[in-house]
Amino acid sequence: MEDVINVVLADDHILVRDGIRALLEDQTGVVVIDEASNGKEAVEIVEKNRPHVLIVDIRMPEMNGIEVVGEINKRFKDVNTLVLSMHDSEEYVVQAIQAGADGYLLKGASKEEFLKALNKVASGGKYFTGDVSAIIMNNFVNGNAAPAAEAKKEPKEMPFKLTRREKQILELVLQLKNNKDIAEELQISKRTAEVHRFNLMKKLEVKNLMELTNKAKEYELV
Repeated sequence: MEDVINVVLADDHILVRDGIRALLEDQTGVVVIDEASNGKEAVEIVEKNRPHVLIVDIRMPEMNGIEVVGEINKRFKDVNTLVLSMHDSEEYVVQAIQAGADGYLLKGASKEEFLKALNKVASGGKYFTGDVSAIIMNNFVNGNAAPAAEAKKEPKEMPFKLTRREKQILELVLQLKNNKDIAEELQISKRTAEVHRFNLMKKLEVKNLMELTNKAKEYELV
């Protein structure tokens, strides 16, 4: 790693970016070379500048942070990614790891932990916070085994049938779209989106995004 860490910030909230920039500008050996306010812009800036680290939020317009991480991991192997999010649920952490994130940190972290995570990721290491099981860490971070969901096996016969609208809802939910986003995407009311989402979760007998993702992969719905 070079002496100076070049960083790109990607967050749709300018106050968040300003706060991170102010913190990093006080650090010797760290330079914020550019900022992005949405996922698509983040990928374009990374392609142009090739920073050492992209610090990226999960919830952003155009492309969400996990999609951005996946794209960066696929196209720019020399760029490390640190997800900085307010979400501490295991499902988001797992999806970030599956996408290829090098680190996952909560926005409520201390300055010391943030800088520790940044330096760790910039040097090619991994840094993950939150309540993540040892099995998940071993499988997805250390590469000791492939994720069980990716194992080659015959798809199960579906005990349910999804309508065209439910398939659309499923695809958008798995893209981390909220009910407002789904309503705008499909040009329906937010209430209708909520009903479709509830019916989908009930039909698939799942309670959260992690279970929905696993069920969708189990029956090859995605």
